[in-house]
Amino acid sequence: MLQPARSRYKAFTRRAALLGGMQGLLMSVLAGRLYYLQVIRADDYRTMADDNRISMRLLPPKRGRILDRQAVELANNQQNFRILFVPEHAKGGIAETLDALSRLVEIDEYDRRRIEREIRRNRKFMPVTVLENLAWEEFSRVNVHLPDLPGIQPDVGESRSYPLGGAFAHLVGYVGVVSEKELTGEPLLELPGFRIGKSGVERARESVLRGTAGNSQIEVNALGRVIKQLNRIDGDPGEDVVLTIDAELQMMVMDRLGEESGSVVVMDVHTGDIISMVSTPGFDPNSFNLGIDHNEWKELLGDPRKPLINKPLRGQYPPGSTFKMIVALAALEAGVITEDFQTFCTGKVKLGNHTFHCWKKQGHGLQNLVSAIEHSCDVYFYEIARKTGINRIAAMAERFGLGEPTGIGVGGERSGLVPTKEWKLATIGEPWQGGETLNVGIGQGHLLTTPLQLAMMTAQLANGGKRVRPRLMYSPATEETADAESGDQPAADIEENKSLGLSEHALSLVLEGMRRVTNSTTGTAFRARIKDPTKAMAGKSGTAQVRRISKYERDTRVLKNKERLWKERDHALFVAFAPVEAPRYAIAVVVEHGGGGSSVAAPIARDVLTATQNRDPARTPPTGTVAVRRKEKEEG
Repeated sequence: MLQPARSRYKAFTRRAALLGGMQGLLMSVLAGRLYYLQVIRADDYRTMADDNRISMRLLPPKRGRILDRQAVELANNQQNFRILFVPEHAKGGIAETLDALSRLVEIDEYDRRRIEREIRRNRKFMPVTVLENLAWEEFSRVNVHLPDLPGIQPDVGESRSYPLGGAFAHLVGYVGVVSEKELTGEPLLELPGFRIGKSGVERARESVLRGTAGNSQIEVNALGRVIKQLNRIDGDPGEDVVLTIDAELQMMVMDRLGEESGSVVVMDVHTGDIISMVSTPGFDPNSFNLGIDHNEWKELLGDPRKPLINKPLRGQYPPGSTFKMIVALAALEAGVITEDFQTFCTGKVKLGNHTFHCWKKQGHGLQNLVSAIEHSCDVYFYEIARKTGINRIAAMAERFGLGEPTGIGVGGERSGLVPTKEWKLATIGEPWQGGETLNVGIGQGHLLTTPLQLAMMTAQLANGGKRVRPRLMYSPATEETADAESGDQPAADIEENKSLGLSEHALSLVLEGMRRVTNSTTGTAFRARIKDPTKAMAGKSGTAQVRRISKYERDTRVLKNKERLWKERDHALFVAFAPVEAPRYAIAVVVEHGGGGSSVAAPIARDVLTATQNRDPARTPPTGTVAVRRKEKEEG
């Protein structure tokens, strides 16, 4: 009887020991796991816990200003009074809150649909922008009624502002909300409502103006709702960009052009500084920042005067007779004529079966180089163009920088076109014809230039034949990135103040012809002269046809420009420099479908050059430059 009991006791003891061992093993594994989690992986899990508790949020930097040469603000930042809405706080319902708000400030149907769409897309505790850029009276009215507006949060931020409006719209440009195509993976660009440069200097200097983002540490709960701010590090504001432009002169030029569709470029002949660059008609860049109205946008697109086009850089026009100085220099440098070469102008010349006409139907009579420029005799330039040949004319034009971007560093610049025999064969697939050379000889045919190129050409004539390229910005920190950001390619092989290799005698003949254009009683633009001899200008008019005049019209009567439809009128051009005795400023004026260069464009050039010389901005040291402000910041 004792033996079985002893056996059962031994079996129980073994089972208990086995069970205890298994329990000990499990406790060891659990202890090891706890040690691994709480000791070895403690830092990792602490970080994960903090990530659930602390949210890092980007802070948009303050955008740099754009200034003129005297530190006048062309683009700045102003307070943006806006209204936000947190849907979860709307106790009476979203629709009721918006209805109550609309009785205080106007909320149109478009904004209402946008707000409702954003509310559906976001979490209920996330704020939605209702209205921006409110007037102080509207903002204060909302603040007074806040107890009756559950969920409404007044907020003060910053918005881009262009205090001088349309006069700088094309030059300075504007900012707008980041599009999907512009997203580069940079988190800052993904912030709701963040704006970047869309055109002009705003776009060309985007990386410099933007600055670097800051961040704030926000304590949030499990749902992401903000509890409190733990830490804040402000980013670096964007740098200011200083332009060579004189704001007061720019405004004057804008007023002088008035309702015309055209452009004016004023340039320092020695430094290349752009003193004024105006394109008309303009538009209000603030509209794009605030969100342009559909009807306003449609009106801008449908305007035949093309207000959205930056005409000094993107407008391409036949230069007309303003190109005759280039033809004259090409003929003189090639040795096919001398200053004594003369042609008798009867008003027309024949080449094969085609007749080429002079603008003066009865002709100019006997002409030499200087008088042909003074009187703008087409027949004389037909003859010397034929003798010189298209490729030698093209080579001279290219020496002055025509046919390629100037490298000014603002996006969208067009290159113009200087045709050659090879170009036509490669592009059109046809051989060059002799009559085409005659057309180029008076600035017509395939030849195209921009107003900026014409100003640069005139500056190089006026400064004694030295290479100079237009400069728009003083800021040294931005020059390295300008071309890459703007999308432009700089003009090749630019070496400032290097001689163009022109004969001094040849250049003097051309300049004398330009002087007579405005200062001789028989000059084509004598009526538009500057009467003060210390400020006198020398120039050249141009009238570029936009349609061919038929034989029937010539046999009967050619309609005057004012008798034609606006789109069929000639372009009016004028280039000039002043003062004649010591050139400092060059100007190019183009009035689209304006009519005659001498009657329309020359008076504008006269008034602008007079105002420029009276202000004389090139002789006043620019203020507010990046270097000066950096020094002030270091000392302060």
